[in-house]
Amino acid sequence: MPLLIKTAAEIAEPEGEARWAVRRAAREAPVLRAVLRRFADAGGPVSAADLGAALPAMAPDEVTRALAALDADDLVVLRGEAIELAYPFSTAPTGFVVRWGGVERFICCAIDALGMAPMLGEPVEVLASCHRSGAPLRFAVTPDGPTPAAAGLMVWVTPAGGGEDRACTGL
Repeated sequence: MPLLIKTAAEIAEPEGEARWAVRRAAREAPVLRAVLRRFADAGGPVSAADLGAALPAMAPDEVTRALAALDADDLVVLRGEAIELAYPFSTAPTGFVVRWGGVERFICCAIDALGMAPMLGEPVEVLASCHRSGAPLRFAVTPDGPTPAAAGLMVWVTPAGGGEDRACTGL
């Protein structure tokens, strides 16, 4: 089968775009923003109780309901009272590590790794391995995009099949 190279615009699906619009809006909600800040600052897992303490303006049951909704929408993974994954962060080792300011975090996928610099508003270093050869990859990404060290690298994107687990638990 020949290798097809497409732009993001060429692989976008209208129903997928609507789903991503909802996900982007959720990232502006105070609970998810607090979860992401905790993962960025201290790593994970993030305790639901600690998160509630970080959001004193919200009642504990509001935080609990918000976390349950985020879990149902596949934006976080809750295991009991612990948030073990919050896109783009994973507590489990993955094939993608991002470093910045002396911090190192596991990241869910290549797309998430590339998006960390704009999300944080500062340069990051991405560490991964080549999908085909296993060769180590290491390059910087600024909030404006990858640096010249990433020239020639490609991101492999495959469509999710029906009936699979949630995307974030299929790492």
